[in-house]
Amino acid sequence: MPPQVAELVETKNPHNENNRKKEGDYVYQDPKDTDTLLFQEHFSNLLFSGDVVCTVIEFGTIFLLYAAVFIFGVENVSVHDSMTLTEVANLFLLFSIVTRIYNSYLEACFFKFPKYRTQTVSSHRLKSKKEICGRDEEQLKTLAWHDKVTLLSQFALNIAIYYTIPGYYPSAQPTYAPLYERIARLVLNHYILSFGMYWTHRALHVNKFLWDHIHSLHHYAKHPLSRNTYEDHWFDNFMNAIVGHFFAQILCPLDHTMFIISRLFRICESLEKHSGISCYLNFAHYIQSWLPFAQMPHHHDYHHEGFKGCNYTFTSIGGVWDLIFGTRKAGRGLQHPSVATREDKQPKRTQNTSLDHPLVVVSPVLSLAVVVGATLAGYF
Repeated sequence: MPPQVAELVETKNPHNENNRKKEGDYVYQDPKDTDTLLFQEHFSNLLFSGDVVCTVIEFGTIFLLYAAVFIFGVENVSVHDSMTLTEVANLFLLFSIVTRIYNSYLEACFFKFPKYRTQTVSSHRLKSKKEICGRDEEQLKTLAWHDKVTLLSQFALNIAIYYTIPGYYPSAQPTYAPLYERIARLVLNHYILSFGMYWTHRALHVNKFLWDHIHSLHHYAKHPLSRNTYEDHWFDNFMNAIVGHFFAQILCPLDHTMFIISRLFRICESLEKHSGISCYLNFAHYIQSWLPFAQMPHHHDYHHEGFKGCNYTFTSIGGVWDLIFGTRKAGRGLQHPSVATREDKQPKRTQNTSLDHPLVVVSPVLSLAVVVGATLAGYF
């Protein structure tokens, strides 16, 4: 993605009639006329957060794993019944590459196919010095700092899990269960994942302290693009990693192949959620849109647009939780009939706010944590 601060366009001499900014005009301008710009010219660069330091940190931590294998030998640094450390490093590298390529693809789609944008063009009109997603320069600097801490804390968490919980990163096996059973387990794993993330996300909104000091950073982006996906307070990302994939893998373990598929699917789905478009180009959402209560990118986009009291579920496959707990809203779904879900066309439901009590809203996640702890202790 382009360097964030570089996207902030300085206002030209206001006394020059040709340069005078009309109220409501974009401050950020597309680099060229989108009608004549070639598809490949839309691609962002592949720097993490558009920042050289962040990119060096990310790939530097992966290099440390390869260095450890080279210096000490793969047998001495790998965990029994788990992937080798080389395989873990390869996995992290694969995730980084896929994230960059898919992010570039989605942003190219956003600029090249404006008819599929979830929000209208007028919704993106900005009246102050901000970039296209609605963040000002100070907010971007804050996010850049949290990006760096996120990279380091996530790396530390992943390595700690690798060495303390053998088998969490499952090794390849000569034989596997029947395919239908593995797919069913994958779906169940993602429903567990989305349950934990739903309640964590909802608590981050209804608890004033958590909102003011943590989650509001992610909502600096009123008009999200895929680049905004992981731009959060570092603790927000840290908690999502724990209550999401970690809890789900402990309670419903996936085998080697399904583990990798799950992570890759979640990367693509998360980027699509913030892509600003809702159509067949969102592959991860489109292929599972037939599932009951599945959500599409226009749901989470509506959440970012300012209707933050609804559509809490990060994962589209977990849209059932928004329905059950009364926070599902169609948003702009009916404006995109080709991808509007069945539930978008149903009568509006009343939101259940009784669950937003500070003690009630955190109880599901705490209960899930107790079950995970009991599982790790061998009680289940």
